[in-house]
Amino acid sequence: GAEPIIENLSFAVKRAEYLTIIGPNGSGKTTLFKALIGTLPFSGEVAWAPNTVLGYVPQRLDIERSVPLSLRDFLESKTTGKKPDLKKYLAMVNLDPALLKSSLGSLSGGEFQRALVALALIGDTNVLLFDEPTVGSDKPSEEQIYETLHRLQDEKGITIIAISHDLSLVNRYADKVLCLNRRTVCFGVPEEVMNAKNLTDLYGDEHYKFFHHAHGTH
Repeated sequence: GAEPIIENLSFAVKRAEYLTIIGPNGSGKTTLFKALIGTLPFSGEVAWAPNTVLGYVPQRLDIERSVPLSLRDFLESKTTGKKPDLKKYLAMVNLDPALLKSSLGSLSGGEFQRALVALALIGDTNVLLFDEPTVGSDKPSEEQIYETLHRLQDEKGITIIAISHDLSLVNRYADKVLCLNRRTVCFGVPEEVMNAKNLTDLYGDEHYKFFHHAHGTH
């Protein structure tokens, strides 16, 4: 068979916890997500609590934002049968209901990103899987997305599992962090595991120095 991409990985997430997964490119982060949502074969066990409803926000949505689709059409495309209360979901991600009439192409990057979160929440989602929520966003949009996620966790008790590259945000928001490089490098609360030794093991010396410098993680 093919070489496994990830080996010897074991971790648990409690309800309403915020887990961030960090690791270099090619470390298996997106692969792990695909296994978690069941789109990739794996051996071993992924056990979700009963009544878990997963929502997945992909890293980049392959949608031509120039297609003449309104935000309402986009959000309703996920639902079959009864139309969801879209205003409720927009409120959850701090988007103005007036935007429902807007075309996708007219939304800013940050608004579109939050629309993707709203889409993933439709259907009483209680576990949100977030692959690099803020790729291509500017700093303020990035902060808004993390604030939104944090609020969903706080107010709605939603469990969040997010892949992230920004270590300073990991320190600020995550309850637990999983350091992944095709195996578990570290797992635990950020203040215990986000130390120079683990990060050097994870990213390698040069990368870690760059990270340390670029992101001001101390």
